[in-house]
Amino acid sequence: MIAVKLIKGSDFKVTVELKSITQHEVHVSNEFYKLLTGGKVSYENLIIVSFEFLLERESNNSILSQFDLKVITHYFPEYEKEIKKRLKL
Repeated sequence: MIAVKLIKGSDFKVTVELKSITQHEVHVSNEFYKLLTGGKVSYENLIIVSFEFLLERESNNSILSQFDLKVITHYFPEYEKEIKKRLKL
């Protein structure tokens, strides 16, 4: 299970419950949000789909505890294209 809660502004708390429970603080800039979604889905939905993407590649224990969503592109260059495809944008 992936739960997303707004902390403040563009900062979110993400809780991932699998074999173990992890918590992450994620920042999503307005610019990156608009680039990926065109404003057509919620921030929360973008974060959930992004975590699903990450969990296909690594365990929740391996995901950084605090990061900007854009940093995913540094580790996984296919991220932007794949997220747009998953969101059907």
